[in-house]
Amino acid sequence: MSLDVYMNFNGNCREAVEFYAQVFGTEKPKIMTFGESPQDPNYPLPEEAKNMVMHARINIDGSNVMFSDVFPGMPFDQGNNITLAIVNRDKDKIIAYYDRLKEGGTVVMELQETFWSKCYGQVTDKFGIQWQLNYDNGEMAM
Repeated sequence: MSLDVYMNFNGNCREAVEFYAQVFGTEKPKIMTFGESPQDPNYPLPEEAKNMVMHARINIDGSNVMFSDVFPGMPFDQGNNITLAIVNRDKDKIIAYYDRLKEGGTVVMELQETFWSKCYGQVTDKFGIQWQLNYDNGEMAM
């Protein structure tokens, strides 16, 4: 079983999903726009929404992460309500992910040894998404 995470963006979803695909070395994401969806003549699609992302998905270390732009006029709170945690047994991957995510972002906690991991850090990326990166060498206390 996996936990799928869904992240919303305010018009910059395409940039975000392509950034994450590059950071984590995934396949090129398939992106569906609002303009590609079936249209209801009773509710015409605003011109500014046609190229916005309705849905995209990538797989990061075995977990699906889905993305969408918020439809114009809908409320939006930038990423402060979620934290994504990556736990991986490859320390080099943890370091690489961390280094890429911090580009244009803010380091919350430098990569360091903790009581539960030999290499753990936190970063808020340039899109305001909070990430925890955790190396699991098989001895994790959590």
